[in-house]
Amino acid sequence: MVNRPTKKHRDANMSTRVLVRDIMNSPVISAPPQSTVEDVASRMKEHKIGSIIIMENEKPLGIVTDWDIVSNAVTKDVKPSMLKASNVMQQLHTIEGEEGVTEAARMLRQHNIKRLGVVYKSKLVGIISASDVISVTPELVDVISEKASLLRGEIGREAGNISGYCDECSEWSDLLQYEGGSFTCEECRAEAQV
Repeated sequence: MVNRPTKKHRDANMSTRVLVRDIMNSPVISAPPQSTVEDVASRMKEHKIGSIIIMENEKPLGIVTDWDIVSNAVTKDVKPSMLKASNVMQQLHTIEGEEGVTEAARMLRQHNIKRLGVVYKSKLVGIISASDVISVTPELVDVISEKASLLRGEIGREAGNISGYCDECSEWSDLLQYEGGSFTCEECRAEAQV
């Protein structure tokens, strides 16, 4: 697991800081690595969730999501009872429970994933998903929608007014500009010109 210090963001638009621990899903639903994909899918159905943490001796080894089951068993026509969870699990990225929700959103985007494990005192205590983040930060939906529209060419105005996280330094900026396939803040653009 990764232990990182809490980082303060320059997000002037967030009036109150929502912490990851405030919106995480707990307790963690888990299964041992020798479980079959069929067992994991049954647990997902029983608990009405889209992922299971693979744990051994209370230590998280990875995560199996509904997508992992579809892409590693169903589409390959492999019988789920013949496939072990350890063969389809992915790395579990984690975040400290004291981090802000905007940091969780940044990590989800950075790793192109939908779920993060939540850690407190080096122990996995919950899961936070992209839908959890979106449910408490509707302004992020507007930012993402605006950025996507710009990328698709649906917005004809200058990119300088786009808000979001810089693709270079990962910090929040209200003055992102799109150039060369990435969005950069004015500080990173200034450094690139030096």
